[in-house]
Amino acid sequence: MSSDSEHNNDDGLPLDYGFDDLPRAAAKKVAKKAAKKAAKKAAKKAAKKAAKKAAKKVAKAVEGEVKSEKADAPSAPEKETVKEVSAPAKASPSGDNEFRPTDFKGRGSHADGKETVEVVKDPDETPQERKKVTAASNDDDSDSKSEDKNDRNHNRHDGGDRSQKGDRQQQQKGKFSKNKKGGRNNQQQGGKQQGGRNNNQGNKNNNRNQKGGKQGGWRQPPPPAERDHIEGDLPAASRFSNKDACEEILKELDGSEPIDLTALYEQKVEPMAAAIRALGAELEEKCSRKQAIEALYKFAREGKRVLKDAGFLDTSDDGHGYVVHQVSNYQLKPESVYVPASLIREYGLQRGHEVEILAVAPEEGERCPSALRIVSAMGGDPVELAKITPFEDLIPYYPTERLVLETPDPGNSKKDVSMRAFDLLTPIGFGQRGLIVAPPRTGKTILLQGLANSIQQNWPEAHLIVLLIDERPEEVTDFKRRVKGEVVSSTFDETPTSHVHCAEMVCEKARRMVEQGKDVVILLDSITRLARAYNALASNSGKIMSGGIEATAMQKPKRFFGSARNIEDGGTLTIMGTALVDTGSKMDEVIFEEFKGTGNMEIHLDRELINKRIFPAINFERSGTRKEELLYHPQEMEKVYGLRRVMQGVPGVEAMEMLIKRLKVTKNNIEFLMSLK
Repeated sequence: MSSDSEHNNDDGLPLDYGFDDLPRAAAKKVAKKAAKKAAKKAAKKAAKKAAKKAAKKVAKAVEGEVKSEKADAPSAPEKETVKEVSAPAKASPSGDNEFRPTDFKGRGSHADGKETVEVVKDPDETPQERKKVTAASNDDDSDSKSEDKNDRNHNRHDGGDRSQKGDRQQQQKGKFSKNKKGGRNNQQQGGKQQGGRNNNQGNKNNNRNQKGGKQGGWRQPPPPAERDHIEGDLPAASRFSNKDACEEILKELDGSEPIDLTALYEQKVEPMAAAIRALGAELEEKCSRKQAIEALYKFAREGKRVLKDAGFLDTSDDGHGYVVHQVSNYQLKPESVYVPASLIREYGLQRGHEVEILAVAPEEGERCPSALRIVSAMGGDPVELAKITPFEDLIPYYPTERLVLETPDPGNSKKDVSMRAFDLLTPIGFGQRGLIVAPPRTGKTILLQGLANSIQQNWPEAHLIVLLIDERPEEVTDFKRRVKGEVVSSTFDETPTSHVHCAEMVCEKARRMVEQGKDVVILLDSITRLARAYNALASNSGKIMSGGIEATAMQKPKRFFGSARNIEDGGTLTIMGTALVDTGSKMDEVIFEEFKGTGNMEIHLDRELINKRIFPAINFERSGTRKEELLYHPQEMEKVYGLRRVMQGVPGVEAMEMLIKRLKVTKNNIEFLMSLK
């Protein structure tokens, strides 16, 4: 509405309102309100015009001073145009409190509801002049925005009290939206160059983040990165690009008898040093294992001697591999021979293959010898590996051949009675996947030792591996002294990476042997701690199961346990693992539940029997074997079923105590079953 219509109206009302039909009192009330609004609007316009004129005068005066100073000093440096956030600064007693743009990375300062403008920063301009220009610009923008809001509110006028209420709400809404808009603009312009109070706040936050992060405090030193425990560099892969290149290097070496590294690695320091001196190498009288091996490599390099090694292949993600040994629990050592990727691809070698190689001594700066020729793989020609069916393609079936644990020697020892109870209550077959569910201190270690000795005595052709994960070192020593089979361990003072690597090497080795048609038995203690190690190394996917287990952490331990199977017309892989329960840990309970349905045999040990010192503490009611009819003799199965029916009517502790007494008075299980009526 123009100002002419306001002054030409005799009644002092807008011409287009039309109050003819309204009552006289209501018309007067509306007329007063309209007059007040018109007066306010006129006052705002006048103030706006005065502010614009004052701002223009100040800008012209400043511009004139700048031009005159430029003319007086032509050699002055060029001015820089910057974007700054204008904010009302408090009066400072000194003139040094000027804007200094600071470059920092971040989200910018927080919004304080002030409008932003672009100004030209003049190094010679006084703070008082810059303050006047900034204030005039801010007043201009705020007046223009309030005018737009008032126009929209005035157009929505509906008459009466409803109109007044609506105008008040719209005015409040305009104020809030204006402040909100100003805050958003301030946030958007908080970039690399900011000034005023917001910039100081940003610098403060930035300095705090540099010290200790967003939550304050000094930054803690980062944890030391995992360093490779093997010193030196790997041999250059370009030297062994293909099989022919390896053969060319081998032809340049001495054709005399190769130096056997396997025999040297298995010895202790003093015998190994003596053997190296016998070869002709220079070595001090008192030396470490590392010094002895370095002297051996130097002697072989200078004399161009060929090295020979035998072990198991451990592959890496880069395609190359290493030769590891059973003596060192298949762990990677500084002296592990490097196997080029070209030789692995040439013969289709896989992790766990038993190989015999010829190697060359390491060059200066290299950490290990390099294989040049694969002499044999799995005891035969490496070319024949291509004809072997992979483990994943073999056909699994239920165990059909029984693994008898009762020893032929008659005796009444507790260990012998334990194995006889195993044969009666839970028969084990080749290819069994069994769990020994045991609370703490229930004799599971003694049972595993009895299983190992019985298997070695009754089935010497089967390859036995005792795998101890996260166990006590003294138990490892006890197993090595009591069990004649292969004992592989990773004690509790080693890292989860060591636990996982040790278990995976044993699993891959067993798979390669099963592909060859051999029978392998793995006694694992314990599968619970192995699953814990996998969980510690699992990536943080954000999906946490009950007990704090990662959703993907159980896949690999299940793959290990699921490798146990009976192969039709082939080898077998039997795994008997212990699962810990009643430890007070929710994670252990969840791990047991995850493996509960994967096995085909379970042996539960009872705490009540242990408290009464009854061994073996087998809970016959909860223990059993799936498809046990494939393992029992028909007549034996009838006797065993009758025994279970009789024991079912007696409390578990008394029934097991009665069974153990009857077993001790008989020489073998056949005599015991024949004595049953």
